[in-house]
Amino acid sequence: MMQRTALFVTFGGLVTSLITTFLPLWKTMNSDLNEVENWFSGLWHTCLYTEEVGVQCKAYESIMGLPMDLQISRVLMSVSIATGGLALLAAFPGLEGVEMCVGQPVLKRRLLILGGVLSWVSGLTTLAPVSLVAYTTVVDFWDEGFPDVMPRWEYGEAMFSGWFGGLALVIGGTLFFVSVCMGDYDQRPPSVPNSPQAKHRTKHYLKTEVL
Repeated sequence: MMQRTALFVTFGGLVTSLITTFLPLWKTMNSDLNEVENWFSGLWHTCLYTEEVGVQCKAYESIMGLPMDLQISRVLMSVSIATGGLALLAAFPGLEGVEMCVGQPVLKRRLLILGGVLSWVSGLTTLAPVSLVAYTTVVDFWDEGFPDVMPRWEYGEAMFSGWFGGLALVIGGTLFFVSVCMGDYDQRPPSVPNSPQAKHRTKHYLKTEVL
């Protein structure tokens, strides 16, 4: 049950991170001067919403012209998706009840550990870019160099889904490690009183009964 829970949580975190990567809702901007326009920004494109036209999105023209935080976030989110997928592929054969690697408990244990490590890496590489963009957004929002009348970027919904997905991946990796520890505990050999001290205590009890 713990192994399947870990796999389910990891899968949910991976799907959430994947959706977050392509959502154009990392940052939002609403202008007090023109309330009918709402701007949205993501890792791959920006969007403009107006009541007359609706949503219009445009991809970034140049990668080198992007801010450094968006360039780093693109790379890290791609790494997160790749490692999250590898975590699921590595952990699935290691689950109990799966007809793969049958009769090889050591290999199944190593696959679960590998899945946990990759899930951790995937979660951290999701939390890092989201937190980086959040930090730069806060710094730009409180920058005193901008006039007060200018609109400023604020947090979008994708920021919170990214934090949720990253935490889910970290929790899923932790649950994989917990399942491995539980398996090691269940498979430990039972203690048998064959030691010399145990035999000595048994003889002492027998002598006491005879007396």
